[in-house]
Amino acid sequence: MNEAIKTLRNHRSIRSYKSQDVSNKQLDEIIKSVQASPNWINGQQYTIIAVKDTERKKKIAELCGNQKHIEEAPVFFVFCADFYRTMLASEMEGTSLNVKDDIDSLIVGTTDVGIALGTAVVAAESMGLGTVAIGGIRRQAKEVIEMLNLPEYVVPISGLCIGHPNEDVDQKPRLPKEAIYHLEYYDQDLKPILEAYNHTYRQYLQERTSNNRVGTWTEFVATFFSRPYYVGIDEMLNEQNFPGGKKSSER
Repeated sequence: MNEAIKTLRNHRSIRSYKSQDVSNKQLDEIIKSVQASPNWINGQQYTIIAVKDTERKKKIAELCGNQKHIEEAPVFFVFCADFYRTMLASEMEGTSLNVKDDIDSLIVGTTDVGIALGTAVVAAESMGLGTVAIGGIRRQAKEVIEMLNLPEYVVPISGLCIGHPNEDVDQKPRLPKEAIYHLEYYDQDLKPILEAYNHTYRQYLQERTSNNRVGTWTEFVATFFSRPYYVGIDEMLNEQNFPGGKKSSER
């Protein structure tokens, strides 16, 4: 097993950080690694905004649902899907920009962000840093957009805490390979695999060193996706000229 695979397979979400700073050199290595990552047509439809200021991190932590680890981490990245540069390119070339009416643009932007974020996680953790991704950046997305001065065609997708770990946490058990990897065709007979995984997941939750509780994986995800988790996402997308938002006539 090489060092890259060791880093990938050793990932854990870190929510407690030392006061030690992340150096500019480390941040530069992370950003250069992200810039080398794959993206659609070399459009690079993502932007990263680093927040280091203590008061600004505190405000973002509040907007994300009072997640104290955002405030504690020395650096907080906000990953955005970004077609603002594409809009500028369209102006420079005298062409029209077909983003808002093309839902595939949203898929492209969020895919580019996902690849960028995953690359940043691996780059950071390869240097001994800890990370945790924060979907809560979308909880009050309009306020985040205003705070970060995001122009039209740019929307916040995910955050990422980066810092020196101040804890050693257990690694969550993942689904069996058979649940997520299929050969030649999709095997839909997954309930027996999920039932077995529920047993493993329940045992993990009960035995982990912190925040132990009772529950199963299917209970958690079924409840989570039984209703919209963040309100106002469609309005935010509409205001930022992104596809997926309700048109004014539909509201």
